[in-house]
Amino acid sequence: MQIITQIYTNSIEIKKSTFLAFLCPYEHFKTLLSDLKQKHPKAVHFVYAYRYLNNFNQIVEDKSDDGEPKGTSGMPSLNVLRGFNLINTAVIVVRYFGGIKLGTGGLVKAYSDAVNEVIFHATLIPFEIKEKIEIAINIKNLGRLEYFLNSNTLKFQRNFINERVILSFYVNANEKEKFEIFCKNFTPLEIQRQ
Repeated sequence: MQIITQIYTNSIEIKKSTFLAFLCPYEHFKTLLSDLKQKHPKAVHFVYAYRYLNNFNQIVEDKSDDGEPKGTSGMPSLNVLRGFNLINTAVIVVRYFGGIKLGTGGLVKAYSDAVNEVIFHATLIPFEIKEKIEIAINIKNLGRLEYFLNSNTLKFQRNFINERVILSFYVNANEKEKFEIFCKNFTPLEIQRQ
């Protein structure tokens, strides 16, 4: 599976219709769709498709033809996301009608091409499932633990509660193994899983 980490845009023109494609991380989908509807009030269609992993690591998919003939836009867009094995990703295609009807086959090709083009210009990153780790430590051990996390390029959040710090971060299997080895330097009272 692959993901993206930023928003990408691209446009194509087919028989005087303009197709503006916006590829974004799924977390930005709703905001981006709302923003595009405000920025493009004269556009006739806002077709979308998305794929993301839920809390049970199941793939959730949805799509919308937004007024285009059924199956001519949302599903082709979703199929392109599937073809690139993209996850936690959404695509929105804004269409400005150019006055020439494309027919069902033409619409399928136009939306597929628009999504393919924006993905072609995107940087795709391999996706890996990460597990959340949350620990409570004594504040005196914070420096050592932060040094470990930073040297392993693990992003973390911290919360201070009295003399303790709650740290939370995500790790893949390899990073988890390194963390478990590192934790052997502490007593169970110094680092507690939450």
